[in-house]
Formats: sequence, C-alpha cells, structure tokens
Amino acid sequence: MSEETIFALASAPGRGGVAVFRLSGPDSLSVLHGLTGVQPQPRLATRVRVHHDGEDIDDGLALVFPGPKSFTGEDVVELHLHGGRAVAAALAEALLSYGLRPAEAGEFSRRAFLNGKLDLTRAEAIADLVDAETAAQRRQALRQLDGGLAALVEAWRKTLVRALALTEAMIDFSDEGIGDELADQVLALIDDLTADMQAKKQEGHRRERLRDGIHIAILGAPNAGKSSLMNRIAGREVAIVSAKAGTTRDVIETHLDLHGWPVVLADTAGLRDAAEDIEAEGIARALHRAEAADLKLLVFDAGLFPDLDPVTQGLLDDDSIVVFNKADVANPVDFSGSIMLSARTGQGLDALFTRLEQEVAGRFAVTAEPALTRARHRAAVDQCLEALSQFDVAKPVELAAEDLRQAARALGRITGMVDVEELLDVVFREFCIGK
Repeated sequence: MSEETIFALASAPGRGGVAVFRLSGPDSLSVLHGLTGVQPQPRLATRVRVHHDGEDIDDGLALVFPGPKSFTGEDVVELHLHGGRAVAAALAEALLSYGLRPAEAGEFSRRAFLNGKLDLTRAEAIADLVDAETAAQRRQALRQLDGGLAALVEAWRKTLVRALALTEAMIDFSDEGIGDELADQVLALIDDLTADMQAKKQEGHRRERLRDGIHIAILGAPNAGKSSLMNRIAGREVAIVSAKAGTTRDVIETHLDLHGWPVVLADTAGLRDAAEDIEAEGIARALHRAEAADLKLLVFDAGLFPDLDPVTQGLLDDDSIVVFNKADVANPVDFSGSIMLSARTGQGLDALFTRLEQEVAGRFAVTAEPALTRARHRAAVDQCLEALSQFDVAKPVELAAEDLRQAARALGRITGMVDVEELLDVVFREFCIGK
C-alpha cells in the first residue's frame, strides 16, 4: 500500500455536465470528511456540500470504496461535481492544501496491479478499452479485461511446472527404470505447448493490428484515380486531386471506422518510371507500403482496359482487391473478382465497402479465444520458445530443468509475475490521467 494519497480528474477535462474526481490512498476518507463534514456509507451515492476555507465549492455526490475492496485496493473516494473549470480548479486547490498529490498517468491502475487487484494483461485491457474507437477494438479489450489472456498464460505456466516436476523426478527414479517414460511425457508436454504458442503468436499479430489499425494501401499508376478514391472512402478531402500526373509524392494516411473495424487508409504515389529524385522516393515509399499493407486496393483506369499497368499488376496477390475506376465514362470491364466504380460520382462505392468489410472481417474477426495483443506479449512468448528450444532430456537434469525455469520466467513477464519493475513504466506510461 502506498503512503501517498493521490487525486485526479477521472472524467474528460473541460466544460461538461459532470466532473468526476477520484482519490486513492490512506488519507482519502479523512480528506472527504474535511471537505464535506460527512462520512458516507460505502458504495452508496451520498449528496454532499463541498467546501474549503469557509467557502462552498459545489454541491454534488460522493462515493466511498474502502480498501481492500476497491479498484486500487486502497481507500478510494469519488466526487461527482458540476463540470465547470472553476469548480475543478477550486477542488484541485483544496486537495493540494490537504497534502494530496496529483496522480500520474496510469497511477490508479498501477496501484491496482501492485496491490494484486489486476494482472498486467487486465491493466493493458483497461487502457485499450479507454482508447477503443471501434466496436471491434472494444470487443477485443473487453475479452482481455475478462481475464482470457491471463488464464491462457497461466495454463501454459502450469504445463511448464508439470514438465519441470517430471524432469526433476527423473533424478529420483533414474534407478527404477522409468526415466525414459518420464522423458517421453516431458517431451510430449513441450511439443504440445510449443505448437499452441506458435499458433497464438500468429493470431496475436492480427490482434495487434486490430489495436493499432488495419492498414489498407491504395496503389496504381498516375491518374488512375487513387486520390479521388481516397477522398470518397474517407468522406472528406484528404488528398489533393489533380489531372497532373505525379501530384501525390508521399504516403498520405487517414484513420477510418469501417463498419466497426479500425482502418488506416493510405494514398500513395503513382507507380511509374520516375522522372526525378523526389518522385522516385515517393514511388519507393509506395512500394514499401504495399509490402507492409494488410490489404491493397489496386486501382486501374477502366478506360485503358485491357491494357493494365504492369507495375500495379505485379502487386496482385491474395491480399489485393482490384478496382477499375472511371466507370462513369468507360465500358464495363471483364476481370474476375474486380470492382467497377467511379470515384468521381460514387458509382460502385457500396460494392467496394461491402468487399472491404468482408475481407477485413475474414482476416481479423475477434473470436472468443484469448490472444496476444501487444508486441511485448509476443516477445515474451518468443523468449519462452527460445528457452524450450534449448531443452534436451539428454542434458544433465539440472541444466534441462533450468531451461524450463527460464521458459516459465518469460511467461511470467506477460502477467507481471516476474521482473515487475522494469515493465511498469512501459505498460502504464500510455494510460490517461485518472486511470
């Protein structure tokens, strides 16, 4: 338990209907009594008059959550006041006069972790839930907050503990002729565990994309209509549109909510033999974005069909959607799986949105199965797999057992069971104030 009592505005800053101030620490209850003259019953919203230095600050509600049955595990107080800046400033000044300290970003969740109320995966889920901008991100964060990932990691750890116990038992039973049988059991456990981890790593890469945004790149020859299509999909003027070839020189990004899916849409430079160095750099960046994209929109000028730009056609693969633009002035195109549209009039745009949603949902659908959602999760699993790859029953038993211990320690870093201090700043620095 911390000896300091902290406070923060837990609701959005600025003018609003209600402002929620949160206090946590040993002085929370006494400070509330000093500000209001009352001591509310736990978990019962109580109307209070907040005052300081003989002056009323506001009339609002107070809630008390005595530790350890609170979010942080400490005594927690919430004051729900009117959401004006003057009220917030006056209350903050009063709390400072009582010796309370403004909370740092993520400090409430950090205290909850240190007091055993959360593991690191649930703490990260809180941050993801606060930052969620789409339904898919919200669903993923809620599943992790429910403890699915923590339970998965604990199941892996228990498997390692059993493998370790069997490995050490090989010492005790080496003279009784069952050492080989135990070795076979250990190897079977490790093989199954390794296969499961490898599968979750692949799924985890997709879940990370869901947190950060699914990358879709618009690619094609100059004047194929890429920038116009970008603006149509975004619903606003994001990219400059010009009849002059080579207008787009760099990658232009915009973030979208595509029917509940987070998308980072990128317009790129036209693909052709560059006339000068700046354009050549833009084309190089476009090709790099094509390699990194989760999906590619390959845009062709329908009026030039059947002549297709060979550079753009060379990017065609299973992660591509072929679009023929300028349907308002060109004849229909016979190209399997393609979409005919007009970025100028909007014709065919509904078909493109439907296809995009189908492709994204097929690749990134959030299942009920827990998954790794951050790069640090995958890094810990990589460390675990590396330790397991070193395991060999032919080694001296003490060395083989140490490989399993190293693997277990790596897993412990996901939930925060080991090496806690070096992880905390990394995990909590992206939190908002008041969480």
